[in-house]
Amino acid sequence: MEAANQFVMPMFRSFVLKPLRPWIYVLTAFCFQFSGCVYLGALEAVRGTTNFMIEDLVFLLFSGLAGMAVYFPLLFRMKFRFTNQQLLCGSACVIMLCNYITMSSSSMLILAPVCFISGMAKIQGTFECMSNIQLWITPKRDFGVFFPVLHIILLTAIVGGGWLASVMAYHWSWQTMHWLTMGTMSAVVLSQLLLCQPFCPMPQRIPFRGIDFLSALLICIVMLMASYVMIYGNYYEWFYSFRLRLIAGLCVVLFALLLLRLGSVKQPYVNLRIFRYRNVVAILTVTAIAEVLLGVEHTMEEILYAEVVVLEEHTKEELLLWALPGIYIGVGITLFWLGHKRWKVWHLFALAFGLVMAYAVYMYLHLDMNAPYEQYRVGCAIRGCAYAIFSASLMWSLHESVPDLNEFFMSLFIFNIMHMYLAGAMSFGLYSHLFSIQLGDNIARYSGYITATSMASETQSAFMTNWLPDMMAITIKQVYGWVIWLAAGMTMTFLLLNIPRVRTQVRKVPYWAVYAVEYLGRISSL
Repeated sequence: MEAANQFVMPMFRSFVLKPLRPWIYVLTAFCFQFSGCVYLGALEAVRGTTNFMIEDLVFLLFSGLAGMAVYFPLLFRMKFRFTNQQLLCGSACVIMLCNYITMSSSSMLILAPVCFISGMAKIQGTFECMSNIQLWITPKRDFGVFFPVLHIILLTAIVGGGWLASVMAYHWSWQTMHWLTMGTMSAVVLSQLLLCQPFCPMPQRIPFRGIDFLSALLICIVMLMASYVMIYGNYYEWFYSFRLRLIAGLCVVLFALLLLRLGSVKQPYVNLRIFRYRNVVAILTVTAIAEVLLGVEHTMEEILYAEVVVLEEHTKEELLLWALPGIYIGVGITLFWLGHKRWKVWHLFALAFGLVMAYAVYMYLHLDMNAPYEQYRVGCAIRGCAYAIFSASLMWSLHESVPDLNEFFMSLFIFNIMHMYLAGAMSFGLYSHLFSIQLGDNIARYSGYITATSMASETQSAFMTNWLPDMMAITIKQVYGWVIWLAAGMTMTFLLLNIPRVRTQVRKVPYWAVYAVEYLGRISSL
């Protein structure tokens, strides 16, 4: 058993020092995670030099996330079909080509599939790197250790990539980030050619026969159509638009055909039996609620920093970097909770929802257009901590609920649809719609108090310049109030309800009153 779990990396050439080998793959994984076709920190710069709306750029961003999600069931088939050099060099070359097309084209019909393909290449490269160093991270294959460590790389790249793109756009242009990505991908190809040799863990390659590509194609179309409706819903006034009614109707029809095919094919792309596993539906529900609650960042914080506080893009991204300390604290908590103590995961969910509530309360109490923007750093850190706990613990819970490896990757596909795609797109449309409705209501209510006397000390234009941001700040606080109530309800639910365990033979979290008495007893005995 120990020999089977011994960590080796036979893909490296003999002259490469063994202590450096896993770190080379860690650096390669960071290169893939920092790549993309649309970068959060450069959205405003892209809007300033192109005719894209913010909805267009968000749709392209979610197209890349859709490509990452839909590719999960194919990851092991690709690993057992091609060598490490073919996978990493191929993924890097695809990302380079996609970044070049993104800089050169302004057609949504071209850019949407390009971003989709780039997302597939990004997850393929990351998986190939992390799967080869899994035993280096945890020789016992303890996923309570592996998933938190994995999310250090993933979440660092998400936050750091936005900051890096904003710095590039501020000092040079938004295309600079694409050139940098092409450079890092060239370095990945060069390192594979010079330091590695072709290696495949399966002596007999597994063919592509039996893969349900038609279902995969239907899934891709349904995902893109659903995200289009949710992202552009507020812009086109939802179902008052014939375009959105048509797309939504086609989406429903294709989804019904997809379910019929998945239930009738012998080897479907995604086995619907996954939903029968214990706690899978509950985990997906918690994932959707958590993503919707945390989605307030992408809408309300964006409006706050761009329209109310009026921060430059690079200043905003520097502020958002304060999420990183919270992320590392959240990863440490998850690692201690699941990897070391092996406590009950549902109480960890309660802690995460409590942190979401604390974040919303902090933003609600400190939201002021005249206050220094540095005061929002604590809110960013609390949000980052909650997101890190959710990301690692939900993935761990899913692995514990779906023991079969092949079906686990199918379940990861469904999980990531909820985790980083559909719930994120839904929260963008939901909060945008709520904000526009509530803002209009607030303007209508407060405009009755505007009189000639209230504007006597300043010009009308100056008065309106200050008055509208005030209305927006009030509206944002109202939205955060709704988030507080929902997060508080979820926290109490997980603390009070006796939900079945996800993992068997897990030690219970001690009653805090008993723990406090024991702790005081130890202190008094010193």
